[in-house]
Amino acid sequence: MLSRVAETLYWMGRYLERAENIARLINVNTNLMLDLPKGIAPGWEPLIRILGCHEDYAERHDEVTERRVVNFLISDEGYPGSILSNLAFARENARTIRDFLPREAWEELNAFYQQAVDTKQSSYARQGRHEYLHQIIRGLQQHVGLLAGTMNHDTGYQFLNMGKKLERADMTTRIINVKSENPIPEDAPELRPYEDMLWMSMLECLSAYQMYRQSMQVRINRVDVLTFLFRKAEFPRSFNYCIHDIADHLSRLPHNAEPLTVLQHIERMIAEAPMAEMDNGPLHQFIDQLQICLGYLHNSIAETYFPPPLVREEDAA
Repeated sequence: MLSRVAETLYWMGRYLERAENIARLINVNTNLMLDLPKGIAPGWEPLIRILGCHEDYAERHDEVTERRVVNFLISDEGYPGSILSNLAFARENARTIRDFLPREAWEELNAFYQQAVDTKQSSYARQGRHEYLHQIIRGLQQHVGLLAGTMNHDTGYQFLNMGKKLERADMTTRIINVKSENPIPEDAPELRPYEDMLWMSMLECLSAYQMYRQSMQVRINRVDVLTFLFRKAEFPRSFNYCIHDIADHLSRLPHNAEPLTVLQHIERMIAEAPMAEMDNGPLHQFIDQLQICLGYLHNSIAETYFPPPLVREEDAA
């Protein structure tokens, strides 16, 4: 397979997964704003920090409000990290490699993007936002299922899935970070009953609540939720599952020694992390370390399998 095609499929997987997870992130924050008392509700600035887009947001808006943040993250096609921008990038990637995809997959993605653009106004108000984001999530899940059921599971499919699972691992840590950004104050015992609500919202954001109850068979608590989301090898949105899936795809490719070495280091970090001892500060630091390692993994995959970036004449001079 041409390295250009492999890179296009890899990024197509990342863009699709990123769009879905931004929708999940907005949903969990909206639910927390509705369910929690005003004093501990997260607000909307944490989403800007978690997604690393503070500078882009500041260029467009001079204050942080719900409407502006939500519109920025959902429908601002001038911001490359918005949901509609990611769908546009995925659609363009699919268009350039149409010969490598089932025809139905291209047609469905093209129609889905157009529908998301045409109905974006429904996301502006809170009452329409929930349904719009669920349509985004459901549509993307259907598209991923279509690819899984109609695309040859060959080298191209390995790269598509590696991109999807690396993005999912990164975004799962970012969604968990919503909780670490909003601790319950130690001097406010009357707010302790809301602790479980925070973790339940986190699980529901990742469609993990029922599987958590089925697997862990304990009431919701911080340590078991963290253990499930980071380590559960059988749950497809857990960090560990994503890392193992990437390793499985890499094991089928040549020249895989360097990226597999990075993966082994990440696996050790997860296995050795003291989940019971990580309060909000250490959890935030641990997630930062994981995201740095995921960046190393991406760079290793890119350097091993993708064509080198083009060098402009003025840069080479």
